[in-house]
Amino acid sequence: MRLHRALPIVAVLPALLLASACSGESTESGDKKPKATAPSADEKNSAEAKRLGALDAEQLEKAALTGKTAGFDAKKIAKAEVEAGRGMQADRKACQPLASLIGGFTHLPAVGTAHRSLQPTAATDATVGSMWLASHSEADATRVMTDLRAAVTACPKGFKTLGLTYGKVEGLPAPKLGDEAVGYRITGDIGKQKVPMTYTVVREGGVIAAFYGVNMLDPNHAAIPEPLIKAQLDRLGG
Repeated sequence: MRLHRALPIVAVLPALLLASACSGESTESGDKKPKATAPSADEKNSAEAKRLGALDAEQLEKAALTGKTAGFDAKKIAKAEVEAGRGMQADRKACQPLASLIGGFTHLPAVGTAHRSLQPTAATDATVGSMWLASHSEADATRVMTDLRAAVTACPKGFKTLGLTYGKVEGLPAPKLGDEAVGYRITGDIGKQKVPMTYTVVREGGVIAAFYGVNMLDPNHAAIPEPLIKAQLDRLGG
């Protein structure tokens, strides 16, 4: 059986695409000067990344796995799908780091991100998932991991976000990779079905590398395998 679910299981509608084309050129005739174009969010983040000495979005895209590696095919995710998960709020503040990662982001704003879906290359492999890289200052990346560990400990009975209930959070052994790593499983209540979602989150310097996996046939084999995680860290220089 082959499952085709690459993104976190969240009931969110795709974000509406707003018209944002702003060329900076005047559409009126005459001698009016063109209006100055304000820096975009991407440009601001890139400038902040440079100030911090961190990787920006373009650098993360180049470093992110693409194509077939360690039994998975990594593919870039459409921006609209990525943005649909932004801003997920937990009903308990202590659980916010977990809610943010379900949406595909860290709870502390990153200066750059890159997202990939992960599909198994073997038809008999039922583990599917996604991964994303988030760039921070090293101090903020360390805090992300500290807050995440605290959330796993503080939220064993789960939390709610966007009307969905995640009824159980449990810590799992983390691989000895990167500068530090956290492993955990969240069980989501989707209708009458219990959906265990496994996360492995690794810090390499100022980059948070998060790996999400789900296996509806065998939750104990839902984690994204270490060879793939290591391959991604190697591309980051870890």
